[in-house]
Amino acid sequence: MYVGTLSFDLLLGDVRSLKEKRSIVRPIVAELQRKYAVSVAEVGDQNIHRRALIGLAVVSGDAGHVTDVLDRCERLVAARPEVELLSVRRRFHGEDD
Repeated sequence: MYVGTLSFDLLLGDVRSLKEKRSIVRPIVAELQRKYAVSVAEVGDQNIHRRALIGLAVVSGDAGHVTDVLDRCERLVAARPEVELLSVRRRFHGEDD
């Protein structure tokens, strides 16, 4: 079994309320879930208007599949024009861990 995780630190554009923040973060989370069948949620900075921390996890029996899904998810988030991707932290856990 292989487990891969990503943590996205995002800077949001001209956001003035938590309601506006949710209107940006929720579609990103929903698209990642729908397209790649990953577990994903906003996991930090919930009370800060212009920042978001999104965590994502994928589990598979194939290490190549985990790497491919993580790469695709990272590209999807990086391509979103309404957010600036400040950093991505990737972790990979294999059978030997």
